[in-house]
Amino acid sequence: MSKAARGDPLFVYAIVYLIFLYGPVLLLPLFSFNDSIYIAFPLKGFTFEWYRQMVQNGSLMDALQNSVKLGIVVAAISTGLGIFAAKAVTRYDLPGKGPITGLIMLPLVVPSIILGIALLVIARKFLDIQLSLYTIGAGHVLICVPFAMLVLVSRLEGFDRNLEEASFDLGESGWSTFWRVTFPLALPGIVASLLLCFTISFDEFVLAFFLAGNETTLPIFIFSQLRFPNRLPGVLALGSCILVFSFLIVTLSEWLRRRGVQPTKQGAAI
Repeated sequence: MSKAARGDPLFVYAIVYLIFLYGPVLLLPLFSFNDSIYIAFPLKGFTFEWYRQMVQNGSLMDALQNSVKLGIVVAAISTGLGIFAAKAVTRYDLPGKGPITGLIMLPLVVPSIILGIALLVIARKFLDIQLSLYTIGAGHVLICVPFAMLVLVSRLEGFDRNLEEASFDLGESGWSTFWRVTFPLALPGIVASLLLCFTISFDEFVLAFFLAGNETTLPIFIFSQLRFPNRLPGVLALGSCILVFSFLIVTLSEWLRRRGVQPTKQGAAI
């Protein structure tokens, strides 16, 4: 990097901003190896004890299992709904397409606490549904579908529509064209959507806090442990694992999305 770029005020601002944003997060792995229950410098020693306690904690493992199962189901449902919504938006001239798309994207701008309270009132007051992992899953699908749709819209707009038209000309039905042409071409975006939706559901706290019953998810369990100082190192170890896992999933998701779009652009240029 040139000296001029390093002296650029925007570059300096970007570096300071990244440190401010990610500096506290990067302290989690550091203190998770500290041989002390207190978060303070200097560090007293290096230990894997907190990771051992984390693995042996039965309640933690149950919460982790709930979050993993919930994330997988939510990712599958959200991506399924998202791909059909994306196909409808990109392939058909629907009446009121703009307002419908805006309605689908509304959970992205509505505060999570408002959604949580509204879903809680609907579930208990109007539908009389017992709170469980199912109610949490319904809330997570609501906020994951817009993300899935955005990823899949960008993918469906990234390849030539003439391929689908050629399939119709050769006598294939709409369903056969989807499975034999659209689905394989959209597969990188589908995988990216699955990974992204899983991460969002796995990390989500506010909706889960309002909609949880006797079965809790991992974020709720972590929040409950913060009241006990002697359990904080185990939470730091768990948070470090989640941080690494989420970073890898989101990075893989974005890489797959970009990898899926790249060949089409090159082909169009030719």
